[in-house]
Amino acid sequence: RLARRQALVRRAVVVENIGRLTCICTDKTGTLTEGRLALDEVLPAEGIDRETVLALGAAASRRETGDPLDLCLLDRAAPPEGQVEAVYPFTEDRRREVAVLRDGQKGWLVCAKGAPETILALSDLPEGARADWRARTLELAAAGHKVIALASQRLPQRPEAEPEGGYRFAGLAAFADPLRPGVAEAVARAQAAGIRVIMITGDHERTAAAIARAAGIGGAEPQIIDGETLAARLAAGESLAEVDAIARCTPSQKLALVEALRAAGEVVAVTGDGVNDAPALRGADIGIAMGQRGTRSAREAAAIVLLDDDFATIIRAIGEGRQLFTNLRLAFAYLLMVHAPLVLTAALIPLMGYPLLYLPLHIVWLELIMHPTSMLVFQGLPAAEALPRRQAQGRTRFFSAGEWAAIGAAGAAATVFVLGGYVYSLGGDADVAHARSMALAALIAASVGMLAALTRLRSRAARLAAGLPLLSAVAAIHLPAAAAIMHLSPLHASDWAIALAGGLAIGAGGMLLDRRRKTA
Repeated sequence: RLARRQALVRRAVVVENIGRLTCICTDKTGTLTEGRLALDEVLPAEGIDRETVLALGAAASRRETGDPLDLCLLDRAAPPEGQVEAVYPFTEDRRREVAVLRDGQKGWLVCAKGAPETILALSDLPEGARADWRARTLELAAAGHKVIALASQRLPQRPEAEPEGGYRFAGLAAFADPLRPGVAEAVARAQAAGIRVIMITGDHERTAAAIARAAGIGGAEPQIIDGETLAARLAAGESLAEVDAIARCTPSQKLALVEALRAAGEVVAVTGDGVNDAPALRGADIGIAMGQRGTRSAREAAAIVLLDDDFATIIRAIGEGRQLFTNLRLAFAYLLMVHAPLVLTAALIPLMGYPLLYLPLHIVWLELIMHPTSMLVFQGLPAAEALPRRQAQGRTRFFSAGEWAAIGAAGAAATVFVLGGYVYSLGGDADVAHARSMALAALIAASVGMLAALTRLRSRAARLAAGLPLLSAVAAIHLPAAAAIMHLSPLHASDWAIALAGGLAIGAGGMLLDRRRKTA
């Protein structure tokens, strides 16, 4: 069922954990957004044209990374002529990628692209010019753009190591990565169900704020901090209760965030797609890897693989997981309620001195009704459109005290009806066959009432499971050949009225249980 929701489960225990989920730490690019970057704006520095800016970016990009930014730059421009002799790859700590090209007879060309604050710090711009470019970066980021800076320098000989300064600043490039359709609605569903959503990104704080606002994370004014602030707050033991998004976050900081949230009592899901995300995926209660763009390491570390890389799929999977756990609880409640009168009457009636109620054939008949119903009907109940709200934090109980009381009340009521119907129908002439027919009809009607109350007859299987047992009871009791085999005899209209009253009684108990479950 989860696979049909585009969520491939690799470890079965996650089905229970996903039902208890309280917090989702989600990547931005490709999960909340479409992950297909489109070049939106280029701001060249003085004396540099637009094509040169893009060519420098293409020189510091590699198609084999599969990174949407690299692919976009390589599709829009050709790198400068020359053989790439060295590459210093992008990491979350360095926040830049540098390529060294042998430029024919002119020497060596070093091209750099990365976070604007990092590239500006490496450039030879005066402080006033840097402040101007920082302001332009903030303007672009505030509109939700992913912003990178480009720079280059020429050297007469190949550098022994990556140059740490002396770059000529080339300009900024801004990329649009719109939200996926349905993300805002999915976030709203999660938050309405009591699930906290925290966005994690390597982008600028302004970009993170714009995307969080568009997705509805944190409302109109989401609280954004960067990775360094996160590390400082964790070291100081400060609460993260008001944080909605982490910008410029590294994989190690992501893991620290997950560990802190779990220590605070949250049941945490975390998304990831890279090799560096594997520790956080392992450290979370539910690791969710991207199936389309995720690395093999990320997929192997995760408990769930999203086949479509879509945040809305996570919310659908949570709804399905919670429904599956709810269905399991309903199945057990049904079995407890219908077995209570079966077991109690089987024991009490002989102890009270009356003839045996159930013969082996009757037990087989009843179990053929009860167990297939619990296995096939309840587990097939569909998930509701509204995401079920989670229980309060703390130890998860299979049934609450109120639910146990409702189960006990329904089972006791059914026991009274079955026992009373049997004793009443025995009468003075001790017609055991007639009394058995009455008791079995009451018990089957009670099981159908419980089934109808808990399932609301929402599925075809539930409707069949409600109708077929009643038809089998009518056939076994009123068809002479079947009645002879089952040691039963026909019932009167008043007997059927009592049996149906028993079904209504246990059905009322089932409705009480369902109401308590929804308010738990």
